Amino acid sequence: MSEVKKITAPMTDEAVRRLKIGDKVGISGVIYSARDAAHKRLVELIEKGEDLPFDLEGSVIYFVGPAPAKPGHAVGSAGPTTSYRMDPYSPALIARGLKGMIGKGGRSEEVKRAMVEHGAVYFAAVGGAGALISKSIKKAEIIAYPELGAEAVRRMEVEDFPAIVAIDAHGGDLYLKGREEYRIGE
Repeated sequence: MSEVKKITAPMTDEAVRRLKIGDKVGISGVIYSARDAAHKRLVELIEKGEDLPFDLEGSVIYFVGPAPAKPGHAVGSAGPTTSYRMDPYSPALIARGLKGMIGKGGRSEEVKRAMVEHGAVYFAAVGGAGALISKSIKKAEIIAYPELGAEAVRRMEVEDFPAIVAIDAHGGDLYLKGREEYRIGE
C-alpha cells in the first residue's frame, strides 16, 4: 500500500508541484466549500474587480454541499459533487491563485491547461463516502452566500481529509491514464 502524503492547506507552489497523479493525500488546514452557484458569483466578483469573500491565494475548494450537521459534528454527510459543473468558472479562479480543487469526475481541457499554466492540482474524493469524509471536517462556518443553503461558501478546518491526486500541475490525468491501462483489444 502506498504512503499517504500529508499536505497543508492553503498550499504553496512547491507543495503543488511535488504532487503526482495517483498520490494518496491527507489534507489538513483550511479549505472552502463551493459549488456551481457560488462559483458563478465568485467569478462575477472577479469580473467586476470586487473583493472575494476569502483569499484565493493558495486556497483549496471542495465541491460539496454538506448535509446538515448532527449535534456534536461540524457538518453532516459531505460527499463530493461532480466537478465538470465548475469547469466554466475554475480557470478564472485558478488564475487568481486557487491551488487545489476537490471533487469527483474528470475536468475539461481548459481547466487542465489553467492548472498547468498556474500550478494547481485536482484531487478526487470518493463519491458515496460522504459520511466518512465528514469525519475529517472538524469545523465549518458559512462565510458567504447563506441564501444558497447547503451550497453556501463555508470555511472548513480539516484534518487528514482523504483524497487522491487525479490531475496534477504537470498535465498528468489519472482518468486518462486509467483508461489507457485498461484498454482491451484496440
